Amino acid sequence: MSRYTSATDADRAAMLEAIGVASVDDLFADIPEKLRLTRALDLPAGLAEQEVYAHLRALAARNVSAADEISFVGAGMYDHYVPALVDAIALRSEFLTPYTPYQPEISQGGLQVMFEYQTAISELTGLPVSNASVYEGPSAVGAAGYVARTANKRPKFVASAGLHPHSLETLRTMSHGYGTEVVELPLRDGATDPDALAAAVDDDTGAVFLQHPNFLGAIEDLDALAPAAKATGALLVVAADPIPLALLKPPGESGADLVVGEGQPLGNRLDFGGPSFGFFAATEALLRRMPGRIAGETTDVDGRRGFVLTLQTREQHIRREKATSNICTAQALNALCGMVYLAWLGRRGMVELAELLVQRTAYARATLGALDGVALLHEQPVVREFALRLDAPAERVRERCFEHGIDPGLPLEGDGLLVAITEQRSRADIDRLAEVLGAAVREERRERAAV
Repeated sequence: MSRYTSATDADRAAMLEAIGVASVDDLFADIPEKLRLTRALDLPAGLAEQEVYAHLRALAARNVSAADEISFVGAGMYDHYVPALVDAIALRSEFLTPYTPYQPEISQGGLQVMFEYQTAISELTGLPVSNASVYEGPSAVGAAGYVARTANKRPKFVASAGLHPHSLETLRTMSHGYGTEVVELPLRDGATDPDALAAAVDDDTGAVFLQHPNFLGAIEDLDALAPAAKATGALLVVAADPIPLALLKPPGESGADLVVGEGQPLGNRLDFGGPSFGFFAATEALLRRMPGRIAGETTDVDGRRGFVLTLQTREQHIRREKATSNICTAQALNALCGMVYLAWLGRRGMVELAELLVQRTAYARATLGALDGVALLHEQPVVREFALRLDAPAERVRERCFEHGIDPGLPLEGDGLLVAITEQRSRADIDRLAEVLGAAVREERRERAAV
């Protein structure tokens, strides 16, 4: 008997006899022999609990978090301040323990949070319907593609190169499964090329995918792009950053049919990449094709306000042939953190935060763009993120910045650097980045010249 498994050899023999199988190996008879592992796993000898803890602590010490350095990395995941209020509410047992609402009406508080979250996302995106969240941003983009495919059955998607690379790759992977081609549109001076968009959209186009602001930080002109995107009846899908939406015109008001995105900036820490949540909003016409679940408001038999789980589209809840989603959880706890954060900020607070990002980003962009050996990658308006071109290898420059406790941003192809600003990055931090980045570029250029 294993220390961690209560079944004895006699127990296993009895179970095998009950199902009419001679041995455990017979259970795997349908798996080809060449795919089976016929030896013991190559694992080191076990350690005492105290030794394991020390080993794990040493491994964890090799990580560097945003709290240990001045980080300007963004690209969809941002180092925003998360108030203590978020943990105080999200860690309450009634919110923390449920995995998924199989008996949802028992938990009116959980459903109310979902309902309020959906309302907030609808207001931010300018669309009337929101679900209770999905896994994260890229899978939300992929799910939007499937909604478009089921809605108009067309075999082609057109996606801007300004889409996050992870979102674009997820869209390609999922679309391949149901036979849909993804055509990528080029950028012109950092934004989606409207002429290329007009030329690419035809009667076979089921959806057009844009990001706003895009991966390089540029604000896309949705009002100008939407007519060309929808000229032949295609759906317009916009992947959006939720915080800039406090200042920008909601994509739904520009004609977007689906607005999706990464919810991590709303009350969720970086946590080395997750977990987080994705948001998903749509027009009423697409309500029954949306993934996940939707909470609704009602009254009980006594006329009191209450909440119910109104719609679920996954195959565990409805007939499989009618299902439009296999999402198994709504990331409801992370979405709750997002709702607490939005309630903490309030409508005015969201605007003030976005305005602060615009101001600090403008200062950082002007300061860094003026450095010798550093140039702006594009001149488009930005909110919280911008791209630079370095006259030195970006990875080498970044390594030099690490030595001074600064992560200057995400390296891009062609010695580019994507720099993100949050309210955690002060003017002094930006000045320090300029000092360190400028020196790193000079040192790399000097070494390259010496060779």
